[in-house]
Amino acid sequence: MNRRFRAVAAAYAASAYGNYLNLIALSLFSYEVTGTAFGVGAVAALRLASGFAAGLLAGALSTRATRRTVMIGADAAQGLVMGVMALWAEDTPLWLLAGAVVVLGAGNTFFTVSLRSAIPVMVGEENRARANGVLVTGRSLGTVLGFASAAPVIGYGGYALAFALNGLSFLVSAAALLVLRPSTDVEKQPSADSEKQPSTGPEQVSADPDQPSAGPGAGRKAVSPPGGADGGRLKGVVAGVPLLLLGMVLLRGIDALASSSHNVALPVVAHATRPAEPAVVMAQFWTAWAVGTVLAHLVLRRRQGEGAWGERSFALGTCAMSLSFVAAFLGLPAIALVAAAASAGFADGWTEIVYTSRLQAVPDRERGRLFGMSAVAEQSGFALGMVAAAAALETLPALAVVAVFHGVAVCGALVLLGAAVRRHGATGSRPTAAGGDAEEEDSHGTRTGASGLPGSRAGPHRE
Repeated sequence: MNRRFRAVAAAYAASAYGNYLNLIALSLFSYEVTGTAFGVGAVAALRLASGFAAGLLAGALSTRATRRTVMIGADAAQGLVMGVMALWAEDTPLWLLAGAVVVLGAGNTFFTVSLRSAIPVMVGEENRARANGVLVTGRSLGTVLGFASAAPVIGYGGYALAFALNGLSFLVSAAALLVLRPSTDVEKQPSADSEKQPSTGPEQVSADPDQPSAGPGAGRKAVSPPGGADGGRLKGVVAGVPLLLLGMVLLRGIDALASSSHNVALPVVAHATRPAEPAVVMAQFWTAWAVGTVLAHLVLRRRQGEGAWGERSFALGTCAMSLSFVAAFLGLPAIALVAAAASAGFADGWTEIVYTSRLQAVPDRERGRLFGMSAVAEQSGFALGMVAAAAALETLPALAVVAVFHGVAVCGALVLLGAAVRRHGATGSRPTAAGGDAEEEDSHGTRTGASGLPGSRAGPHRE
């Protein structure tokens, strides 16, 4: 990995730390401002709704501005609003809190979609899996450090200090992008065909490795605009995405729904297990989880060809992750709990790397739309899961809630796995290390999936 990329990765890790520090600080602060648990939920729902809307718009935005510009703008906006929150922390009006969470929700989605879409350009197609591994590793470490430092930071300097640190982390990320100027977009070279035949709708995203992606003028009947204005923006986002690839995105949303259950249930279990020191249980769990994600990156970056099976690898990883999270709520002794959390983290990191690398294998011009769709699915699943899991925990034990939610994820993964196996059996395609199941080409014959996924030895890895 080149030094420029390492520097951008370090700045992103700092931003991730600030995000997870703020996740706890803003939740507690929301309760102080609104005075009710319903108010806290409403603020969280507003943030998720903002991220949902941003996911719908992210693909269109990527066609009107460079990804680096979008990322810098998102960081700058979030840094500015957190700076204002820090100054007004002693007497924050409700309208300012609402405006801040809208900016944070949309900014995070715009940044994440642009970053994920830009990885193949920044590091090269053959190195994207290792880059995704570093992204997952940095975010995991940011999660643990952010959660662990929230209490002492707030205790020492109040919410103002927590908000200021979060704002500073955004500015560090924006400054790195401004100074280092990483390449995030391919140079557009209009062809004679594209000049003669303007685009009339979203292009087909190739999920079948034996078929090239539809380029300008190809497959117009199959991907014509879905009902115009009556079709709605959501249909426009989904148009042209083949069923198997769409299945991966849907499973990602189901995974987010399932993950919400253990996020809600873990504090309950921690208080029941160690009433005097629930934070110790939380710290042990998330630290072990973070170690597992790092191990996943280390394993995947050394694999070449075998094990990098796209949809099948993603589905199997989702099953392993859900079963591991359920095991963590079986009332295990401390050592076994740490092992279950590490196993869940390993599977979580595995699925994140494989999933992101698979979506990055599509042609560059379709990547923003696809990652925007993924953001919508994840935001929707997590929001719905948080509400449903919290309600279920009022009457059911934590183990039952986590088991049911993650059972849904396992069922979804098995459906995707069966569909992938049937498809490969019918086509006779052979799994490769490309993040899909064979090489893909865009409409001009450029390979988008010929790299080693998830972890060719040659090439950088990034966070």
